[in-house]
Amino acid sequence: MSDANQPGQDAAEQEQKRPLTLGRSGGRLELRKPVETAQVRQSFSHGRSKAVTVEVRKKRTIGPGPAEPGRTEPVPAVAHDQQVHRPATAEPVRLGVVLPRALTDEERAGRARAVQDARKAEVEEQRLRALAEEGRRRQEEQRAAEEARRRAEEEVRKKAEEEEARRRADEDARKRAEEEAQRRKEEESRREVAERAGKAAAAKVAALAAAGKVAVPVEEEEEERAAAPRRGARPEAKRPAAPARRDEARRRTGKITVTRALTGDEERMRSLASVRRARERERLRLHHGDQEQVKIVREVVIPETITVQELANRMAERAADVIKALMRMGVMATINQVIDADTAELVVTEFGHRLRRVSEADVEIGLRGEEDAPEALGPRAPVVTVMGHVDHGKTSLLDALRETDVAGGEAGGITQHIGAYRVSLRSGKQITFIDTPGHQAFTAMRARGANVTDIVVLVVAADDGIMEQTVEAIRHAKAAQVPIIVAINKIDRPEARPDRVRQELLQHELVVEDLGGEVLDVEVSALKRTHLAKLEEAILLQAELLDLKANPNRPAAGVVLEAKLERGRGAVATVLIQRGTLRVGDIFVAGSEWGRVRALLDDRGNSVREARPSTPVEVLGLNGTPLAGDDFVVADSEGRARDIADFRQRRRREATVAAGTRGTLEQMFSQIAAGAAKELPIVVKSDVQGSLEAIVGSLEKLSTSEVSVRALHSAVGGINESDVILAKASKAVIVGFNVRANPQARELARRDNIEIRYYSIIYDLIDDIRNTLSGLLAPTLRERLLGNASIREVFNITRVGKVAGCMVTEGTMRRGAKVRLLRDDVVIHEGSLRTLKRFKDEVREVNQGYECGMAFENYQDIQTGDVIECFEVEEVARAL
Repeated sequence: MSDANQPGQDAAEQEQKRPLTLGRSGGRLELRKPVETAQVRQSFSHGRSKAVTVEVRKKRTIGPGPAEPGRTEPVPAVAHDQQVHRPATAEPVRLGVVLPRALTDEERAGRARAVQDARKAEVEEQRLRALAEEGRRRQEEQRAAEEARRRAEEEVRKKAEEEEARRRADEDARKRAEEEAQRRKEEESRREVAERAGKAAAAKVAALAAAGKVAVPVEEEEEERAAAPRRGARPEAKRPAAPARRDEARRRTGKITVTRALTGDEERMRSLASVRRARERERLRLHHGDQEQVKIVREVVIPETITVQELANRMAERAADVIKALMRMGVMATINQVIDADTAELVVTEFGHRLRRVSEADVEIGLRGEEDAPEALGPRAPVVTVMGHVDHGKTSLLDALRETDVAGGEAGGITQHIGAYRVSLRSGKQITFIDTPGHQAFTAMRARGANVTDIVVLVVAADDGIMEQTVEAIRHAKAAQVPIIVAINKIDRPEARPDRVRQELLQHELVVEDLGGEVLDVEVSALKRTHLAKLEEAILLQAELLDLKANPNRPAAGVVLEAKLERGRGAVATVLIQRGTLRVGDIFVAGSEWGRVRALLDDRGNSVREARPSTPVEVLGLNGTPLAGDDFVVADSEGRARDIADFRQRRRREATVAAGTRGTLEQMFSQIAAGAAKELPIVVKSDVQGSLEAIVGSLEKLSTSEVSVRALHSAVGGINESDVILAKASKAVIVGFNVRANPQARELARRDNIEIRYYSIIYDLIDDIRNTLSGLLAPTLRERLLGNASIREVFNITRVGKVAGCMVTEGTMRRGAKVRLLRDDVVIHEGSLRTLKRFKDEVREVNQGYECGMAFENYQDIQTGDVIECFEVEEVARAL
């Protein structure tokens, strides 16, 4: 039975050892021990912590399941590996899996609290670590500060000790020198006494020998004579040698050291180098005999100012000799004093040297290079400047030629900036146009445009004729000696009369071809774009007659037409290249500024690599904003460009200071002579340099002997905080032309109540400042006669004084008005009325034909027959 059941038991055991599986739809689902992972934080002893991943393995629990009846199955226990057998009669047992039970709300809440507490603990731990790190950092900073302070105190202490040691050494040296001088003086006195005693003893012995009382051998006598001065005693008395005194000079023993030499314990000896030099001089003297030494004549470079020491070094002369020469000339100068070039020239001439005068301006010599050879010149495009009166169509004519709309973007419909454009014709030729403003304030711009141009196109409106700025443009063109082409614009208008324009040009010595002259004239219409080809043909014809040429194969040179300051691009200058070729990377000098070309832009904003003659370009890369009209030259090195710019800035600054000082003295004398003049200080900021120049020049013309405009500061760019601070300090008005203040400046001006005025049209700015100046003018006082009264009787009233009884003979007598007292038509008093009464009542005024009583304020000398004249003074506002 047991053998029969053995195979069954083995099969059961094998079945039990296999993993528990569950068949499902043809596949087998295996149940294994569940494995979960979690994150815990491991802390270390030194304050650090680390996140560690751990595995959480749950215990598999197998419970009893349903079993076949009449059969006992071994069931694994829950907590150990024993097998439990149940009888077959018992309830059927089946293998099964006990799933983990669901968590209760309390357990889930507890786990959530545990997670939150862990997170809070982690945050608190991070905060504590940050605080500890901050504390350590502060301690390190404190230690570093303490160390720096300690080092500074140590350095101060060392310096003080060194200074004290130096002072003590100087004091000791001085004392030693005094003691040495005293010792030498005493030694010399003892030597003189000994010599006198020896001479006296020798004379006495000689006298005794001559008398025959003493016989002295000849050899002994000579020995005694030789030894007597040394002993300082009588010849016949031999004294023992006295020991040397401490203060007497002793023979030096041992080696000489640095310490002994510096402390001066022993007498200083002559150096070997000095002995060698003396021997060499003696040898040369014996070798050359009495020959005279040949003086070396040097070439001495003398700048505008030089110190005495530097002049002596350049001449290789002693500074003391130079000072003596200056003293003989009557110039008392020290070795570090600066003398002028004329005085230095006299000194150099006296010492027999050649001189060469130099100046700071020599740094500009050779900057523009040499003149070009005729064979190196090539043809270039003509430069044409368009000039004329305001609103005569200059910019519109250029827009028609370039097919653009520049005039549409101008504020107020007028041009307020100088512009340069390049126009390419259908024939392939090119023309460079320069557009100038027509307003009267832009005189400098028009003059600058006429000076850099080849041809001037004078635009005259056919319906308006010759105007003020047209005449000014003609004068500028004649002063520049350039040919003029007259463009009669607006011929499309019904009231256009071109013949009248030609007749008016005769008054200014411009005779057109139709009237037998040589001046070309073209009737055009910028609005209808008519006869533009004729104008281009006339320009090209005039250019051919001029035969314009330039050398493109050399460093560039030109002129700055306009300059401005842009955000993100810095200082930008519009340059007209006159000769040479400008390339990206060239180093240049523009007036008192220098820079390196970072980019080149043409008139349409396109980037180019180079610019040839007669080409207008915008140059980026300046270190500052130059002035309009400054020269533009490419330099050979950055060092020379920097030196030239520094020299020009220094010269401009000195000129500005000199002009300011001269103006201050003139104002002081004028105020002394005619009283204090009222002044309107302003700060001017503009978008471009040309407009800034025109604004400042126009405002200065508004000044009179009574009121004046003083530009405290004028620059290109937006209004910043420094402008507001300057205006606050000087109580000035800030004027911005086509610029605005940044947010910081606006807030500062609002807080300090500083007025900022913005303008986009120049004549609005000038009119506004003119009205402001008119308000500063003292009003005109105008006297208006009210009436006359004749004194009929004078009454003397107690506690009141004299009262005049009067009859109003003319006009009205009014209380509060000014009065004059006339006696025989002579004014003897002028003042005000104290009272004006009609009977016993105080009245405001008394008309003609009525009687009244009047009393003067602080005046009693009135008589019968005097006339009282009543008048009032009106203030009339003045205008510039």
